[in-house]
Amino acid sequence: MNKKTNKRKENNGITSIEDGRNADMGLKKNPKPARMANLELLRCVAMMMVIVLHYLGKGGMLSDLTGAAVSKAETAAWLLESFCIVAVNVYMFISGYFLCTSSFKVSRLIQLWLQIWAYSVGVGLIGALTGVLQETAFDTHYLLTLLFPVTMGHYWFMTAYVFLYLLLPFVGMAVKKMTKGQMQAALGILLLAFCVSKSILPVQLEMDRQGYDCLWYLCVFVAAAYVRRFGSAFLERKGRGLLLYAGCCLLVFGGTFALREVYLRTGGLERRIKMCLEYNHVLPFLAAAGLFGAFCRVRLRGRAADMVNRIAPYTLGVYLLHENLGLRYTWQKWLGAEGLAAAVGNADSGFGAVGSLFLWTGAAVLAVFACGILVDVARKGIFDGVHRICLKMGWYRKLMAVIERADALFR
Repeated sequence: MNKKTNKRKENNGITSIEDGRNADMGLKKNPKPARMANLELLRCVAMMMVIVLHYLGKGGMLSDLTGAAVSKAETAAWLLESFCIVAVNVYMFISGYFLCTSSFKVSRLIQLWLQIWAYSVGVGLIGALTGVLQETAFDTHYLLTLLFPVTMGHYWFMTAYVFLYLLLPFVGMAVKKMTKGQMQAALGILLLAFCVSKSILPVQLEMDRQGYDCLWYLCVFVAAAYVRRFGSAFLERKGRGLLLYAGCCLLVFGGTFALREVYLRTGGLERRIKMCLEYNHVLPFLAAAGLFGAFCRVRLRGRAADMVNRIAPYTLGVYLLHENLGLRYTWQKWLGAEGLAAAVGNADSGFGAVGSLFLWTGAAVLAVFACGILVDVARKGIFDGVHRICLKMGWYRKLMAVIERADALFR
């Protein structure tokens, strides 16, 4: 090992780890790193944006862009959609930012799978047995989806995340060892192949899944790892991250309505009208990077930081609850989506309907977020209680020892 140590810099909140000659790149092995409250706050914001997307889309607020007319309120709904479309990329960017410096853990994989399974089976059966289930048939396929949520794609995001985590022993090691030039080249190739090309071509590529797959989140993971290790000169300047986010979101909105205009005038590009709203389009990707950079500059301390750090670990439960098949198409109606959609879709709707859209959407987001946090707090309490009880059993302690040895293999 070379005696020369690597420099670790904090560039306006964006951590940069410069590689020197050490084989391990100077990455610190801290089993319990302190939470970064600013990024945990961003995690919460991203999950709230996800709820917005599901409330607008499944609640019927987003008009058909191939129609001849779009009301003021419907235009406002599409604008809100454009500013929240970064949510999933942001959430994965945060995950990649932390995962790239951590070790693969079998225990974490098991905990994640049990959490997904508990929501999938528990909420899915409750929804079906209570009659809440809508727009999904209660059949063998439904039951298989509940029992095998990852491989059956119950939650597409979790399927992509779990498979990405399974790749962590390979890609995690790679991004720790690669030089800055190597990472730039690799990231450039990935983005060119899976982001830039689809963003400029007027046709739908056969293998393009619009970002609903593990392959796209591998690209986001590498981008986050690059920012974690080498920083971003562009985002270091004050205000640039927020400007990039706002500018790209406005371009998403403008590009979508420009393509709509092309369709109305020519009848072409019907399938590409919403291309700017796809997760692996260059605009949502850059907007997510900009929002991440903006939050890197945020400083939270004291009680505010403590509160955020306590809430953020439960945000995944918010997603697993409200996107469960047993509730996926129902909770919007409980929160006034039907009446709001009728008001928004009224051709004569004015700024009053726009105000109602933002007010009801905001209230729905807060309600779903708070409910999801509370449910996951209860879920974790149950899991912890069962774990303590099982620790009294010899076979369980032996199983924990086996899992611990498996974790040690990847440290």
